[in-house]
Amino acid sequence: MELFFDYLRFERRYSPHTVLSYQTDLRQFSDFLKATFEVTDVAQADHTLIRSWVVELMQQHRDPRTVNRKIACLRSYYKFLLRTGGIQKNPMLRITSPKVAKKLPDFVPEDSLNGLLNSFEFPDTFAGLRDQLILELLYGTGIRLSELLGIKHVDLSLPGRAVRVTGKGNKQRIVPLNPTLLTVLERYIAFQQREFSTVSNAHGVLLVTDKGEPLYEKFVYRTVKHYLSQITTAPGQQHPHVLRHSFATHLLGKGADLNAIKELLGHANLAATQVYTHLSIDKLKSVFEKAHPKA
Repeated sequence: MELFFDYLRFERRYSPHTVLSYQTDLRQFSDFLKATFEVTDVAQADHTLIRSWVVELMQQHRDPRTVNRKIACLRSYYKFLLRTGGIQKNPMLRITSPKVAKKLPDFVPEDSLNGLLNSFEFPDTFAGLRDQLILELLYGTGIRLSELLGIKHVDLSLPGRAVRVTGKGNKQRIVPLNPTLLTVLERYIAFQQREFSTVSNAHGVLLVTDKGEPLYEKFVYRTVKHYLSQITTAPGQQHPHVLRHSFATHLLGKGADLNAIKELLGHANLAATQVYTHLSIDKLKSVFEKAHPKA
């Protein structure tokens, strides 16, 4: 399997997070084969064994999206084996993915989010500035959590008011910085240089812990949940990705071009961005009420 994981890392250029997910999925499938059918080689599984695993996952009431991700992992793995001569026939050709109900992304209302960012008094400490910067970056740029953690000082252009972001597949894009975000960023960098000059220069990353070590995912999750829980009680509105959804939804609500939002988000195609068109119902109602003769 290691050859497959190297293929994902170096040829497909998948993120460490995605590779880890694939490793977990394949390990779970391997454990299932050993425990249920005494099959020790995943490459020997046929479509009936794979289908049995899918059925078991569904019986465990796994989210269909999770099941589909695991199926996608197996599709990639067996396609790799077929291409490299590890198998003669692809068993995934007879596997169908469960249907997934379309779910609109959660987002925080614009007035609530702006109220938090504009009115909350963040402590005038390194930790306070860092927390504020995390929120401002996620909402002010719409970047993903992995992209946030990957920002280095060399990626910043303060005179140009922009940041270079490395997204999925190691694709890079330039995202502009708004004036408020730029001010918080400048204050944070000055504070960081005073507190952790040696450590931060060694790592090169922008966001660090109180000890000067690079931030990690759970840290950001806890931070975002702490602040968003003060303006919303919905669990689906208290994670980092909801700020990305809010960024796109609010831009679209202000009349931003869908293609421009696509580029800012780093989407590979417009279909991924079009989901946000369903979230601007208030704007559609407003247009209808103003324009329709019977409204």
